[in-house]
Amino acid sequence: MQKEFQSYYDAYSREVWAVAYGRGTNAETANDVLQETFLRLWREMCKGVEIREPRAWLIRVARNLAEDIARSAFSRNGTTEPGLMDQVKSRTEQPEYAVLEKELHGQIREGMQELTTQDREILTMRYSMDYEIPQIAKALGLHTSAVHMRLSRARAKLAECLNQKGIHTAGI
Repeated sequence: MQKEFQSYYDAYSREVWAVAYGRGTNAETANDVLQETFLRLWREMCKGVEIREPRAWLIRVARNLAEDIARSAFSRNGTTEPGLMDQVKSRTEQPEYAVLEKELHGQIREGMQELTTQDREILTMRYSMDYEIPQIAKALGLHTSAVHMRLSRARAKLAECLNQKGIHTAGI
């Protein structure tokens, strides 16, 4: 069987490659089609399938493979330049940002410990529990204007604590 296969390869490999190349593929793709075509021939021979017209069979398989490759989305669209995918945003946070954010949260927690209980309470309700001003006012039995004032003062105290530690607080 190996000798028969080798004789087919010797006799028809150049023609199979030429058919693949002629179907609009490049030399590398034509080599791939050549290999796949003869791999399929080998598999058929191992199954015991008799191929009466090996030349016609090989050319038909090569043509079909080359056309499949030409119709594939990869062939139509090609590949993208290496840096293009770097612009796609990830759904997950990048590790270095996660570390920085965790460190910042720790520093904010330390700063919060230096505040009064009332200041910690109002900041926690607003920013950790995500309460709206009217909800905080109702929970604490205050007017909304008083909540705004306390919140503003608590943020200023927290910013001052963090600035003393060398932490920039432009957004606080």
